[in-house]
Amino acid sequence: MPLALILSSFVAASRIGGAAQQYILAAHRIDPVLVPTVMLGRNPARGAGGQATPPELFARMLADVEADALFGMVDLVITGHFSSSEQVEIAADALARIQAASSRAPVVVVDPILGDAPNGLYVKPEVAHAVADRLIPLADWVTPNLWELAHLTGAEPTDAAAAIAAARRLGKPALITSSPAGPDETGLLLVEAGTATLFAHPRLARAPNGTGDLVTASFGAGLVEGLAPHAAAERAARAASEAVTAAQDWEAPELPIIALGERLVRPTAPLRIERF
Repeated sequence: MPLALILSSFVAASRIGGAAQQYILAAHRIDPVLVPTVMLGRNPARGAGGQATPPELFARMLADVEADALFGMVDLVITGHFSSSEQVEIAADALARIQAASSRAPVVVVDPILGDAPNGLYVKPEVAHAVADRLIPLADWVTPNLWELAHLTGAEPTDAAAAIAAARRLGKPALITSSPAGPDETGLLLVEAGTATLFAHPRLARAPNGTGDLVTASFGAGLVEGLAPHAAAERAARAASEAVTAAQDWEAPELPIIALGERLVRPTAPLRIERF
């Protein structure tokens, strides 16, 4: 069974962050190992008061995972939320050891969880700098939202073409969530060295948090399964649309990841696909 290491948040009662990604990867028959960077009871947008994992504990947890010889078995690494620049440094060192220990050439997907519109940065500035300086250079893929893309590149993309140009400045292949698309649409934008593809679906009036986490996990799972990036991104876009539509239809306050089950693995939500 493939193995994934997730370095991100654990939120007990919300389907966001690393805790949600565990369920998505499990649906794809990928064994998840979550080393939490922060522990919360519910979505912090609702006023949750949790606790960041102290850097010493974060390092010890990773050392224990390594002691069980799991670093050499990792097929996928997903990095997400970090609470301190010290955690980012520890994660970067662990990534180097994983890449040295593994003969599988694990896929590294960095989701630079830094902020979003309209409120902007919601991590400490030093965390944002550390993610840009230490993790993105180690990534095979980067999965920012549109605001994070702008923050990382200094651009202010207002359409898909500008977002593509900004993504190329990252120096890494990227999958951009909340990309500009057509009227009443939201987009997922895949940007590789010579090509770019927009996967657009209808924008709903309300969507639970966590769609970016879902996209990153679904996309990473597809790469581990051997899908081409285009196919992995298309499936991730369909899965996100399927989950958001189901949440609206069922009046669910969270993404119904467990209830959807196989529908996330084989989503059928319609998309508009545009190549650039």
